Parts: sequence; C-alpha cells; structure tokens
Amino acid sequence: MEDYLERIYELIETKGYARVSDIANQLDVHPSSVTKMIQKLDESEYLVYEKYRGLILTAKGKKIGKKLVDRHALLEEFLSIIGVNKDNIYDDVEGIEHHLSWESITCIENLVQYFQEDPKRLEDLNILKQSEDQNKEIKTPNR
Repeated sequence: MEDYLERIYELIETKGYARVSDIANQLDVHPSSVTKMIQKLDESEYLVYEKYRGLILTAKGKKIGKKLVDRHALLEEFLSIIGVNKDNIYDDVEGIEHHLSWESITCIENLVQYFQEDPKRLEDLNILKQSEDQNKEIKTPNR
C-alpha cells in the first residue's frame, strides 16, 4: 500500500495526475493490480477514484504520500552519507524502508542532520571508512 501511495503522490507532484498505466509502469505490476489497490486506497479514504476519470489524493492521502516520499529521500541521503555505493542505494532503500519504525526513521533523520551540520563530522566518518577499507585489504589474502 505504501509503495502505491508513494508513487501516486510522486506522479501527481511531477505530472499533475496519476493514471493506472503510469502507476503500473513505475511499480512494474499489471494494471489490474493497480486498479485493485486503488480501490482499496479509495475505501480507506486515501484517495478518490472514479473509473475512467482518474484519481485524486485526499488530504489524508497527500499527507501520508508526502511522508513516504520524504522517508525515501531521507534514507537515500543516509545511505549516501555512510558511503553506500550509489548503484545500490535505490534498491537498498526499497528493501528497508517498509521495515523501519517511524522511531528509527526519526533517529536516522537526527543522524543525517548531525552530519550535515558540520562537514568535519563527515570528513571524520570518511577517514574512518577509508581506514576500515585499508584494514580489510590487509587482512584479505591475495589470490
């Protein structure tokens, strides 16, 4: 449900609308699956859906959608700060974002803010990471 709300919110923010086909393409699912989920989201009052006319997010849907998009961006920023390879960040975020409590998200947000407030902190983290990487190379025998 969260993935759908997140994508619908993003589509509406960027394109001004979200069609079933757009959502299906973004989530790599069948349009029939999107329609079923949209109906559930409509029943839960996250959006208003009229067949063949489209959908609009309710205030509740917009609030949750924005929160989900912000969570995703925060986790991408966090993984980037701690040195995760850029090629892995999106998939890693998709894998963890639905398994973290909002308390954990808040703690990560505080940590990201901590590193952003003082570039020296980020430098120190990078030095630590480089030192760790060098230690791994020393301990790993060459083949």
